[in-house]
Amino acid sequence: MNIKYIVIDVDGTLTDSGVYYDNLGNELKKFNTKDGAGIQVAKAAGLKIIVLTGRECNATLRRMSELQADTIEQNIKNKGEWLARFMAEHSISKAEIGSIGDDVNDLPSMRLCGFIGCPADACKEVKSIADYISPVSGGHGAVRDCIEHLLTESGQWTELIEKVYNSAGV
Repeated sequence: MNIKYIVIDVDGTLTDSGVYYDNLGNELKKFNTKDGAGIQVAKAAGLKIIVLTGRECNATLRRMSELQADTIEQNIKNKGEWLARFMAEHSISKAEIGSIGDDVNDLPSMRLCGFIGCPADACKEVKSIADYISPVSGGHGAVRDCIEHLLTESGQWTELIEKVYNSAGV
């Protein structure tokens, strides 16, 4: 497997696309623990996790920090421009980077990537360029499913889950 980095969108990919506010105006997000498990396995595989989102939210920063994402970039209005610059600065080729996203604002960055995954409820434009369409909707474990697909294709998934979760013999 050549993939060394995975770019992950937040709203609609790691979440269900909902924007929730409490009575004090704080934005709340619901993250799925299955996605967290997938990210942990990806990190055990040596993959660098880049979280790239067009919105800014403290809940995103907290959850992605807990999962030890390598790069967390919020309020990015032009994801393609940001990713092209990041790839150039770090000498990353298209074959070394994958993307998991769900909507049209992810398209410019996705087109720079060698692997494209998306949730079942991604927009038709994203689905049309995806290498893998998860049967799972965004916010319900689609990121984990895309990571599992990628690592299964490279023959690493089973070994990695045994390593991360000590599940040998279970």
